[in-house]
Amino acid sequence: MRSLILFALCSLTVAAQPAAQPPKPFVAPEDIAFRDVDIFSEGTRMHGEVFVAKNAAADKKLPTILMAHGWGGATPAMRRDAILFARAGYFVLTFDYRGWGGSDSRLIPVGAQPKANAEGKLTMEVKEVREVVDPVDFATDWFNAIHWLAAEPQVDMDRLGVWGSSFSGGLVVYVAARDPRVKALHSQVGALDGRDMLKVPELRKMAYEDATRMARGEKSYPKPGEPFEVVRFTADGKREVTGKLRGHPSYGKMMVYFPVEDVNAAKQCAMQFVIAEKEELFNNGDHAIKAYNAFQGKKNLVTVPGITHYGIYSTAFQQSNKLAIEWYDKHLKN
Repeated sequence: MRSLILFALCSLTVAAQPAAQPPKPFVAPEDIAFRDVDIFSEGTRMHGEVFVAKNAAADKKLPTILMAHGWGGATPAMRRDAILFARAGYFVLTFDYRGWGGSDSRLIPVGAQPKANAEGKLTMEVKEVREVVDPVDFATDWFNAIHWLAAEPQVDMDRLGVWGSSFSGGLVVYVAARDPRVKALHSQVGALDGRDMLKVPELRKMAYEDATRMARGEKSYPKPGEPFEVVRFTADGKREVTGKLRGHPSYGKMMVYFPVEDVNAAKQCAMQFVIAEKEELFNNGDHAIKAYNAFQGKKNLVTVPGITHYGIYSTAFQQSNKLAIEWYDKHLKN
């Protein structure tokens, strides 16, 4: 009898969160120079945060680490990592994807689009697209964040590293395979294959039907903040809702997103994969372990004993952060 299988996409998410409260202004530690920045991705403003040690010489270029959150996250969750990386001598940039956190949203027309004037301008009603998990759009935001870094006086683009966790742990591989400027990456508890959703016939049918409805204009993006239902199928094919999560997947994009197959397009990049021994959300053998075994460049694989997926942010935080700094030091400083 087929075992119960969670809808594959839920394996890449974080738990549902209560309604957001107005955030308190962030105050960086006294030894850290912190600033908010604007990054433009396909014309839409993204929110970014820069962290640099105050004792770093202003006229000296620094090895650099670019960070972005996974499914359902935002920049505040990365601040403690960014501060430690900055203290270790790195220029650090974190950012929110378009439609997430402090970033602006993509806008789509409501109804028929009028003709533009001679300057290409038009006035119309639009709808914002927020909290949609689209790996191709996310990757575009990574590329534009890298382009933004290239004009920063303190950034050494010859020593660029990327950091990703959970869903972004796959995105860093996707990005490194397509931008040769990325020289090192740290991927922790990374999900590297969106095709997991296709392994069960019922899920494959549901995903393709949803993508078809979107393509034919019969369905639009969900309202911002509208929860995503996590679905599983029993052995007899019955559909059950097991929970609600923050962020809706773009099914069509997930089906063509599999960075686990891309590793050897990024041989210029030293790759470190850190996984949870008791990973409960997906099979490590189909994700980080598969990528590590296939990669022919400089690589490292560390299994953190005794932890499940979210343990990387609690009991294993110090260990994973130390591993990341040691990896970056080895490949971006030497």
